[in-house]
Amino acid sequence: MKGSRKLGIAAVLLGIVGGSVIAQQAGFTRFALQDQPLSDPTRHAVQARAEFEPGVAAGRHTHPGEELGYVLEGTLLLEIDGQPPRTVKAGESFFVPAGLVHDGKNIGSGKAKVLATYVVEKGKPVASPAK
Repeated sequence: MKGSRKLGIAAVLLGIVGGSVIAQQAGFTRFALQDQPLSDPTRHAVQARAEFEPGVAAGRHTHPGEELGYVLEGTLLLEIDGQPPRTVKAGESFFVPAGLVHDGKNIGSGKAKVLATYVVEKGKPVASPAK
């Protein structure tokens, strides 16, 4: 993978900051909605809305905790290592276990939008590029 593409994916995946839009690779934008402490002092919940232009993928990455997703609009191809790829459409939800490498790609003809909630370890980036 070319260096500039790696940097672009890293910017996408590491760029969740409360209430802001983060500069990201062309065609994929993640908007942080909230970041809340949990009853477990070692974890926090981060909620974000992601938007994918047709044909665009988030890039293979992991989270230091679980991801619960809900497709608001469009159709995604969800690939989670160790599981068969599956198509997730508007109105459907998905779950990504902690630490598993995964990717989502918009395979529809229009924009895809996802609401994601991450229950992750404090002090670690919400997402990291896969090695």
